[in-house]
Amino acid sequence: MNEIIDKLKSFRIVPIITLEDPGDIVPLGEALISGGLPIAEITFRTGAAVDALKLASRKFPDFFLGAGTILSAEQVDIAFSSGARFMVTPGFNPRVVDHCIKKKITIIPGLNTPTQIEQALERGIEYVKFFPAEASGGIPFINAVAAPYGRVRFMATGGINAGNLKNYLSNKYIFACGGSWMVRKELIESGNFAKITRLVKESLEIIRMI
Repeated sequence: MNEIIDKLKSFRIVPIITLEDPGDIVPLGEALISGGLPIAEITFRTGAAVDALKLASRKFPDFFLGAGTILSAEQVDIAFSSGARFMVTPGFNPRVVDHCIKKKITIIPGLNTPTQIEQALERGIEYVKFFPAEASGGIPFINAVAAPYGRVRFMATGGINAGNLKNYLSNKYIFACGGSWMVRKELIESGNFAKITRLVKESLEIIRMI
């Protein structure tokens, strides 16, 4: 296990952020920090990702930044040079995974089948993203694969919210949950960062109850 995984395990929640305006990362970062969660996965779903990563890494040097929806080795290099410390993919792309391994960059590949789990284990990866979690069977799926793949630990993403967060994080095979319920697009675009801070605090309170 590396220090990046250790950090993710300590946070337990990874806010997944999609931005249209890279400048929004500043008040958003401040809102997350105020709530007690200085971590974010900035997705490459929009053209704002690179500028947002660069801006966040300059503005918040202690903020723990990752890059999500990584689909190519080229995006890995761009994200890493822009300040991302870990990569997250929606699926298992061997080329992207192998590129990260070669570069010694932490990657959490997305998967939802036993075959993909075996591809990860073959490369020495035991910490993976389970996506889309709810649509792929949720906790029953994780429990079902625990017997043959007991070393694997999952970051559940997709359909996670305040209502099911406790159930997921109470499962011993889940090391973290990713989601956007705290940082929804409409909250960011409307400038409702106070609500984001409140939702973060509420989510952290759920963790304390586990």
